Amino acid sequence: MLALMTGATALLFSDYRRHRREDLHRHSAFLAVIADSVPASVRKLISHEITLAASFLRWATRRGPHGVRGGDHAVPYASAQTATMYGLLFVCIVETVALAHLIPWPVVHATTLVLDIWGCYFLLALHASCVVRPHVIGADGSLRLRYGALLDIRIPAHRIASVRPERACPNGGPAAPDESGVADMAVAGLTTVTVELTEPVRYVRVLGKHAEARVFRFYADDPVTAVAALRAGGRSSPGSRTPPGP
Repeated sequence: MLALMTGATALLFSDYRRHRREDLHRHSAFLAVIADSVPASVRKLISHEITLAASFLRWATRRGPHGVRGGDHAVPYASAQTATMYGLLFVCIVETVALAHLIPWPVVHATTLVLDIWGCYFLLALHASCVVRPHVIGADGSLRLRYGALLDIRIPAHRIASVRPERACPNGGPAAPDESGVADMAVAGLTTVTVELTEPVRYVRVLGKHAEARVFRFYADDPVTAVAALRAGGRSSPGSRTPPGP
């Protein structure tokens, strides 16, 4: 193990020196080494976990929505999934307690308990991240589409061609574009707003894959207000900074 660790450290240091010789700053060289050594999907998962933890703390301390500045309009979307999330959380808690009493083998018991507790935390943190990370209509008319800690898509104002309230029940995965360039960000299997662009926007999907779409359909708790704010160029209305809640 010591030999393997020494060899891995030597390889990482060699890669770091190579990037430094390419005139990269120390921080940039370090990030380049991480990009060379760690697969994109693993980096994305680590980023998700860090964002989930930060979002959970923000939600627990009621610090207000993330990424909503003065003049921006927050577009909440988490209420449609609240009942489902808390129902799943209840089932996970019951499973955790049941397995803690049923499994007699210490190692299996400990492993299952840790995984079950993490599963309960993940569900609660995911919902919390959806509450504190709403969609954002910028003061400049730009649109930032998010789903908790998993997705963050930025659409410049000049690329928005049209927007309309429209209910749909898509079947595809989160933000997975179809053959016609339509990407859905559904909540509880439903979208309520459709945005058409003048040209495709590139973005990063949940596990690090790159994609592009020309039409985005997303869910908003109040689609009429969201559409009005987008059509008005993102001018903030009273109460646009929505505080977090369960």
